[in-house]
Amino acid sequence: MSAQRITRGLRKFSAFHGQRLRLASLLVMAVPLSGCGTGAIWDKFSTKDDTYTEEPADKLYNEGLYLMNQSKDPKAAAKKFEEVDRQHPYSEWARKSLLMSAYAAYESADYDTCIGSATRYVTLHPGSADAAYAQYLIAASHYDQIPDISRDQGRTEKAMAALEEVIRKYPTSEYATSAKKKLEGARDQLAGKEMEIGRYNLEKRNYTGAINRFKTVVTQYQTTRHVEEALMRLTEAYMAIGIVGEAQTAAAVLGHNFPDSRWYKDAYNLVKSGGLEPSENKGSYLSKAFKRFGLG
Repeated sequence: MSAQRITRGLRKFSAFHGQRLRLASLLVMAVPLSGCGTGAIWDKFSTKDDTYTEEPADKLYNEGLYLMNQSKDPKAAAKKFEEVDRQHPYSEWARKSLLMSAYAAYESADYDTCIGSATRYVTLHPGSADAAYAQYLIAASHYDQIPDISRDQGRTEKAMAALEEVIRKYPTSEYATSAKKKLEGARDQLAGKEMEIGRYNLEKRNYTGAINRFKTVVTQYQTTRHVEEALMRLTEAYMAIGIVGEAQTAAAVLGHNFPDSRWYKDAYNLVKSGGLEPSENKGSYLSKAFKRFGLG
């Protein structure tokens, strides 16, 4: 190796080593400067944050109850209950607070939060005496979000599935009774949607499409308030396309199950206008559907 190359190498080493020495001297000099105008910055790294104060679980829980019951402030109450779970996650108070947090969210119409908290409760405490109520809160949150029949009914289907889960898991609980009532309301909503589409198809003379919608109502939603009109509309659609046997059966089933219905009068007059009488074909899907549900 030439002397020139060795000299260049030593210069590079000296420059690099000098940079490291300067950096080290700056770090050393920064320490005493902490006492000269930079103390606030240094303190952030050298002292603890004293803003956090742990509070007793029962105190937080009772404060949450007060905000719920006395102040009528479910949002503030939810924060207290969440704080119990955060500060005392493995305590009995945390279990109670998780359920109360779900309830407070429900009262605030914060349904997504309610569903999340209640689902977590059921997952963590499936054998708890309050698990049925948590499951019911999930179902009620879905139910309260059911839209009107002019909109997509995906939420209605979710509500029905959640309500059926309450009935299946806790059949003897008080919540099962309430869930059954809500389930009927949800079923009525879906039947109403089918009727809306069926009427539209009937108006457009799409008789096959209309029949399919009204058929769904009479085979799946016999206990809803829409079934009477559905039978009359089936009479109307079948008469329009010349399937008079099914028209006669629809009118007969309607008259047999709902003799005082105004829809029966319309169905009866429609059949009579074609020179026919209501007559039930026992082999028809209409007759079988009502027999299966104990009607007729």
